[in-house]
Amino acid sequence: MPSPSHHTQDLRIDSLHGRLFVRIWSPAHLSPSFEEAPIILFHDSLGCVELWREFPAKLAAITGKTVVAYDRLGFGRSDAHPGELSVSFVGDEAEYDFATVKDRLGIDQFIAFGHSVGGGMATHSAARHREHCLALITESAQAFVEDRTLQGIREAKQGFQQDGQLDRLARYHGDKAQWVLDAWTETWLSPEFADWSLETGLERLDCPVLAIHGDQDEFGSELHPQQIARLTDGPSQVLLIEACGHVPHKEQPDVVLQAVAELLR
Repeated sequence: MPSPSHHTQDLRIDSLHGRLFVRIWSPAHLSPSFEEAPIILFHDSLGCVELWREFPAKLAAITGKTVVAYDRLGFGRSDAHPGELSVSFVGDEAEYDFATVKDRLGIDQFIAFGHSVGGGMATHSAARHREHCLALITESAQAFVEDRTLQGIREAKQGFQQDGQLDRLARYHGDKAQWVLDAWTETWLSPEFADWSLETGLERLDCPVLAIHGDQDEFGSELHPQQIARLTDGPSQVLLIEACGHVPHKEQPDVVLQAVAELLR
């Protein structure tokens, strides 16, 4: 939890099935403003607001934009999820939690930035709210169910069976930690999810797209950013970062920040 500052604001907002935790970062000496399109962050399968760490503050500083992140229902400091994830959960985010955050905060135009499965959610949100989305940035996002993705998930699931590993998740998700882990592993490994694709039910995008990926990403090959970049009728680019795994904003933050800043100029 960052120390209290006028640069950071925490909120809780009501959604259909529970309260969502939201954090807002504003550039130095500025109050949060949604008049100029803020950057909305979509976290990964085990993520939450806290696990973005210092990245949102740096993103606000380098772009001069307000940055908003929220814990999806069932994660972090948001309320527990009422049940299991639907196989349509990636696309559903655009209709439910994201739409709620956007409406309750009074956000009109926005820039979507999503990490891992959050990249798929950001993509659907950009398409569903196309008249409001100015740009899409995906980072380590999956576009389909790849053998490499499933193998990475199986290995991670096995690793979490070791003593103390679930406690690491509980530090951020509390008593929801087991649900968070199962929501990731059991959904992706289920036969019902095998044919999932980011393109299913997705209208083509018309905003600029930047698809960021590490060349050593253990959860997906470079086929994913290439496919995402092809989803738009607007300008698109793929940034493949050398010697980088699944979390570029942590492993190579300066590269990611500079690429986003250049896109938004």
